[in-house]
Amino acid sequence: MSTVVILGASSGFGAAAARAFARVGFDIVGVHLDRRAAQPAIDALLAELSATGRQVHFFNQNAADDASRAEIVAKLRELCPPGSVRGLLHSLAFGSLAPFSGPRQVTRKQMEMTLDVMGSSLVYWAQDLVDAGLLGEGGRIWAMTSSGSHMVWPGYGPVSAAKAVLEATCRQLAVELAPKGITTNAILAGVTETPALRKIPGSEALVEKALARNPGGRLTTPEDVADFLVLLAGPGARWVNGNILRVDGGEDIAG
Repeated sequence: MSTVVILGASSGFGAAAARAFARVGFDIVGVHLDRRAAQPAIDALLAELSATGRQVHFFNQNAADDASRAEIVAKLRELCPPGSVRGLLHSLAFGSLAPFSGPRQVTRKQMEMTLDVMGSSLVYWAQDLVDAGLLGEGGRIWAMTSSGSHMVWPGYGPVSAAKAVLEATCRQLAVELAPKGITTNAILAGVTETPALRKIPGSEALVEKALARNPGGRLTTPEDVADFLVLLAGPGARWVNGNILRVDGGEDIAG
């Protein structure tokens, strides 16, 4: 039995990854934080995943909260044999979108929350899953970054900083966990129509620019990323470690 743990599993990249991994035989553990209004869509996703015949467990809890993480990891020790977590996907998209200066500038509380949720929380999940013996030899860690980590978008400053933290975290984990046979890579998707994208100020302009410069003539889809993650989970990707891997059809290099 092999399991993938997905942080941010209810929509966007996380939901697409859950579908892709379930189709190829992985059990799915999803962590998400959603209001009651989102439950019908989550129930439909759960039914779709369960129809594959795989074990599916979703936790509607704050993935960045220490107590929630400890509770979920303890549950995973009951559900999953040692070493059976083969992948951890960090796809949390909850943070403050605000400028650094001006009348609606980001506050310290907002900044620290964004850095924690979208950046450093990966460290604590990796620590706990490794220390619990769930993630070991042959394990993979992936984290969703964006070109906003190295470009300036209006109002994206706190998230941009968090993505830079996330990329640095991936590099450090890649080196520290390599002796245990665990690889870590950041995934840089192109502009993708997701609920998170629609919250970015000026997202319509981002979409227009991406369509204009992408040599493939279209936006990246969550399924593009999910299919690539499945490839990375295979034994042929065992030596791919410490990278920022673009899944964007050439969008980022097209300028």
